[in-house]
Amino acid sequence: MKTGSVVLRGMRISYVEEGEGRPVLYIHGNTGSSLWFSKAMAVPGRRCIALDMPNFGRSDPLAGEADIHAYADVVAQFMDFLGIAPAPVAGHSLGGAVAQSLAVRHPGAASALVLVDSASPKGLLTPRDRHPLIEMMRKDRAILSKALAATVPSLKDQDFFEALVAEARLMAAPAWIGNAEALCRFDLGEAPREVRVPVLVLWGEGDFLVTRAMAEETAAAYPNGRLEVVKGVGHSVIAEDPARFVKILADFLGRTEPGAPEGASKKKGVNECRR
Repeated sequence: MKTGSVVLRGMRISYVEEGEGRPVLYIHGNTGSSLWFSKAMAVPGRRCIALDMPNFGRSDPLAGEADIHAYADVVAQFMDFLGIAPAPVAGHSLGGAVAQSLAVRHPGAASALVLVDSASPKGLLTPRDRHPLIEMMRKDRAILSKALAATVPSLKDQDFFEALVAEARLMAAPAWIGNAEALCRFDLGEAPREVRVPVLVLWGEGDFLVTRAMAEETAAAYPNGRLEVVKGVGHSVIAEDPARFVKILADFLGRTEPGAPEGASKKKGVNECRR
């Protein structure tokens, strides 16, 4: 796996990439980094690129308050810098909100969206009375570890899990509560109706952060949206069962990109995906 960095708006943005072929961009979630996608980088015929957004991982802090649209604007500039737009974009959790903002604010950047246990186009509410717990997570690794474990209930690789916890602790201090507030503010209104690219919403049946109703709402918001329920995982199929995620992604892109059978990208409804 190759590592690299670029400087955008005076911020150093770190990223990793693997493979050759058509590009795919991965956007991690809250308390995350590119590491969350590290086991899903080997997609046949694809150049997979996963960045650390500003405030996360090994990238610099974001100038100003945490904001979903600000993250999306940096991602758009990152794609332009690397010359990879348009490309399919997969976003996990908060990263799914960023991917949706990208599609709305920068038409032509994303040729398809894969939204993995994503916040809906109307955001994700974290009550303010939970802010003290967020601060405890920031300061206490044991509390953070317990919280992250709940998001990956089927993950058995303890070394990988501990690495994810360590990455979470790299997040910029203001972003801990800032990201929660950013998701509360996030609301795309009716804009998703104008997004015509194929949209696949993946929802783990054991996800306790994003409900099935939220996932259904997200898929229904897009003209070419479809929900796929992933059995046996929680909030993070990308870490819990990366091989299955890679297969789902490859199948989706095979159906929706140029050269796919006519009508394949318009399949609606819900699919139940088992191991």
